[in-house]
Amino acid sequence: MSIDFLVVGKTDSAQVADLTRLYAGRISRYLRFTVTELPDIRNAKNMSNESQKRAEGEMILRTLSSDDYVVLLDDKGTEHTSLGFAEWIQKRMNSGVKRVVFVVGGPYGFSKEVYARASDKISLSRMTFSHQIIRPIFAEQLYRAFTILRGEPYHHE
Repeated sequence: MSIDFLVVGKTDSAQVADLTRLYAGRISRYLRFTVTELPDIRNAKNMSNESQKRAEGEMILRTLSSDDYVVLLDDKGTEHTSLGFAEWIQKRMNSGVKRVVFVVGGPYGFSKEVYARASDKISLSRMTFSHQIIRPIFAEQLYRAFTILRGEPYHHE
């Protein structure tokens, strides 16, 4: 199995990008892991929120393959504990899925077309995080899940 972390837009924070890269490198010890940044929408300031979501959604959908297991990081998704998320990852690995794509949308979320394409939705918290800061938070949780699955001494229960 491979995992692709698909994010809309570049981060304007070097610290956020560095921390995301740190955890991406750690995750890559367990399986093929890539972070794909889609470009920011041009003239987004002149677009309605819905138009921006639709334009971002079209970009997201163009990057997906028909057999991808697509997981939206979304406040309407299922919440997991770290142990529960590790179990969720293990189930995907056992199911024979070739590629899981975790998606972070833009600042206004996802278009209805992206929601329709999703295989699953996961919420990292009931709190709202910026679409930029969620990148290292999710990457750390994914790394933590693999250390749990391998019985490594990173997670403390």
